[in-house]
Amino acid sequence: MTTPRDHSVPFNISLVGVGGQGTLLTSDILALAAMHAGFDVKKSEIHGMSQRGGSVISQVRFGTRVFSPIIPDGQSDVLVSFERSEALRWVHLAKPAAKILVNNMERIPVTVSSGLQPPAADMDQRLAARPGLLLLDANPLAEQAGNLRTANVVLVGALSTLVPFDESHWQTAMRERIPPRFLEVNLRAFDLGRAAVG
Repeated sequence: MTTPRDHSVPFNISLVGVGGQGTLLTSDILALAAMHAGFDVKKSEIHGMSQRGGSVISQVRFGTRVFSPIIPDGQSDVLVSFERSEALRWVHLAKPAAKILVNNMERIPVTVSSGLQPPAADMDQRLAARPGLLLLDANPLAEQAGNLRTANVVLVGALSTLVPFDESHWQTAMRERIPPRFLEVNLRAFDLGRAAVG
């Protein structure tokens, strides 16, 4: 968990991924957990071709009072990326000392695979140069939990160690947002993600 800070200044989290990876569900859980923790919360989403494998960006801000859902470039306290190439593509959103939580896998967005935006040859080296980088093998942990599709919730568990909420706030948010038949496997995924970086 992060050290105490002045919550009159919003805490900023950007989440980036590819359509179908659960980026929007993750941002919903984050926003709900922040509300349960007693914060004012604002959230924004950009769905760019999310149903066709395009990039998806969501931003969540919380604090004593938050007036805008938009995080200026270079002001994210945490950047969560659901795969490596999107982390590099959106790293400019993060503060120099930000935590950058990345699922250690690669799923190229259609804008890249179609040749419109070539992947960086030195992607791994450029990511490794960031001091706040946290690479997490979320997919194997999701399989261990019982369902590969819970990789996003593995990242939620890891994220929970970086923000000032109690674990109970996250669990309440998941119970509100995840259908009951999928809840148990997602709670296991959350616990595995939390333990992996805790």
